[in-house]
Amino acid sequence: MRPLDINADVGESYGRWRLGDDDGLLRYVTSANVAAGFHAGDPSTMAAVVAIARRRGVQVGAHPGLPDLLGFGRREMTVTPEEAADYCLYQLGALIAIAARQGVQVRYVKPHGALYGLAAREPDIAVAIAEAMRPVDESLFLLLMDGPGAVAAEGTGVRVLREAFVDLDYREDGSLIIERVKTERDPEEVAERALRVAEGWITTLSGRELSVRAHSICIHGDVANAVSVAKRVRERLDAEGVPVAPMDPEASA
Repeated sequence: MRPLDINADVGESYGRWRLGDDDGLLRYVTSANVAAGFHAGDPSTMAAVVAIARRRGVQVGAHPGLPDLLGFGRREMTVTPEEAADYCLYQLGALIAIAARQGVQVRYVKPHGALYGLAAREPDIAVAIAEAMRPVDESLFLLLMDGPGAVAAEGTGVRVLREAFVDLDYREDGSLIIERVKTERDPEEVAERALRVAEGWITTLSGRELSVRAHSICIHGDVANAVSVAKRVRERLDAEGVPVAPMDPEASA
């Protein structure tokens, strides 16, 4: 099997309000999607998470969301492609600066929540985000689920890697059901899903099997048992001989 990355949403605390166990979660994953201020996260939280990622050898990516702190970036908003690109650039620039202070390079961009949904299904949104990324750093890659957005973004020349979700559900057409409030999942069930993704398959809510192309799997950090889930996923992948390593566009070409 080819290597599989495990990415996790982290840095989602805000000021005195704490959410998630970033240190615990980053023990088991290989890529950190760092919230950059619009849906969650603040400068000090971002800096702290980058420091943990550096210590753990976890690669860092920007996780820009819609300007929706109250709704945690998971409420749909009507935005133009230009607005979506500007939101991503603003947050990406903030994380690049904070990470550079610690000698850490931001490697990729993964939109968050409702913005992710827009980019995945609306090619013009995905293209705008990809085109905005290129002048910042041509080595940056975009992480999206497979679909029209990912295909369109590749047409810009930006490298696009695919991911699958093991703690969320899929509809019959392969689209993702994004929960407004993340619910706990059984770690064993999630680990089994991870193994199926490594084999090239996902299962929809009705039990239908769909082929999937994924370089990475996602684990959400804003749920009480996130660390237990990540630990079990990593244990199962290791036990089954699935190589776990940070996603790399060069190696995935």
